[in-house]
Amino acid sequence: MLPTFVIGLREGLEAALIVSILATFLRRNGASLRGLWIGVGGGVLLSIAIGVLLDVIEQSLPQSKQEAMETVIGLVAVFFVTGMVFWMRTHARFMKRDLESAAAGALRSGTTTALAVMAFLAVLREGFETAVFLLATFQSASSAPSAVFGAVAGIVVAVALGWGIFRGGVRLNLQRFFSVTGFFLILVAAGLVLNAFRTGHEAGWVTVGQGRTVDLRWLAPAGSIRSALFSGVLGIPQDPRVIEVLAWAAYLVPLLVLTFLPTRLRPGHALAQRLRVAGAAVAVAAGVALLFAVPTPTADLPATAPLQGGGEVSIAIHGNTAVLTADGKRIELKGDGTSWTGSGAQGDARPTTLDLTTLLAYTDHRVPVGLDVHAAPGPYTASWADHTSVTATTYRGRIVDAHTSGSLLLTLSGGGLTSPRVLTLEPASWQVDPAHADQASAAVAAAQATAHDRLLWSRWLPVALLITALFLLGQALRHRTTGRSSRLGQQAPVTEGTTHVDSLA
Repeated sequence: MLPTFVIGLREGLEAALIVSILATFLRRNGASLRGLWIGVGGGVLLSIAIGVLLDVIEQSLPQSKQEAMETVIGLVAVFFVTGMVFWMRTHARFMKRDLESAAAGALRSGTTTALAVMAFLAVLREGFETAVFLLATFQSASSAPSAVFGAVAGIVVAVALGWGIFRGGVRLNLQRFFSVTGFFLILVAAGLVLNAFRTGHEAGWVTVGQGRTVDLRWLAPAGSIRSALFSGVLGIPQDPRVIEVLAWAAYLVPLLVLTFLPTRLRPGHALAQRLRVAGAAVAVAAGVALLFAVPTPTADLPATAPLQGGGEVSIAIHGNTAVLTADGKRIELKGDGTSWTGSGAQGDARPTTLDLTTLLAYTDHRVPVGLDVHAAPGPYTASWADHTSVTATTYRGRIVDAHTSGSLLLTLSGGGLTSPRVLTLEPASWQVDPAHADQASAAVAAAQATAHDRLLWSRWLPVALLITALFLLGQALRHRTTGRSSRLGQQAPVTEGTTHVDSLA
């Protein structure tokens, strides 16, 4: 409830301030307020429609798409609140002057339509930001009804304060108000960043950095006031993941420093330039160190794998082909580097004529059902159809698992048979010892999971540090150009026969 109340209060008051300033100016100049209120009403209705439309679209999507949309909405909300905090910090002081100047220009043109449009756009902007921000907050709220009540209460209080300011009965220290609410909204936005990475993982977008960090159940047990504070207000779950904590800190710490560091503690131009360059150098060095220093774990498998019942199997890989050797038999396979298949009939030379003794050797010394050996004693003409296949799984050129499957068909004719007889025989099958296959699969899965998780440190974080370094260098270059232009502007041009006089307004 508290986050949505502050959001409704903050955004609502911003819109209310703009409307009250315009209304006060119009009333002071004897102009009609009708167009202003039409613009306000249109902005409010369209903002509500946008919020409802976003919610309907999200609810109509399947679960994975809902998680993806929640991620996008959360990041857009973070962008809005960040821009709002910075904009109000730099423009709140001159907002009244700028609005009254624009309103005076509109009145001089002889129409109030421009003022109605100004009010409409101001309310629509704040309403759209509020809709997106509240929708993102509702998604992470523990109680939807209380979140809705908090938002409505905040907007009602904002409207009441705006009306009081318009009537002249309420005076606020707006600088302190926006500082306090800005600090709180930065905390809420940091929680939205964390939640966006969680929903991004559930949507299948963020797959690295999912290792657990700390268990906060002791600090914020479920159903407690502390849980409502951490999860409902700050957006911190009981089991934050590594990438979620990094994203939360990477957003929260710099934004708090940039927003609330006192002016007297801010470095001068020269020191700031050195800090930017030094920060870029440190970021590049840290990124390179992580890129080469973070190891990628691998599973150590033996060169050969034992077969069930005795024997060994090995494999030699050459691109997308491989030669598997099982009990001395070589089988050619094709695959993609980890999964391989091939025919089990390779290299087999089966007889085309079978006497009764040889036939019984193939049928495990059992007379095939329906074959009368007295009426048809053989020898028989044999025709073979081998439908057996070999399947193998490898990891870094070593066998994880391999086995044969399929069937062997034998067609007999002649030898006293009045018609051909088709027999399904058990082929000579083999497989890797299941205990070895299970152990190797577990070792490979553990190594791949660890290696995938370390991509955060060996790939993602170096890229983020490189982007940070480029940003700092760009800022250093921009401020160097700005500082040079400022110094040149401060130098009074001296020309023969002329005198430079600074004009002050």
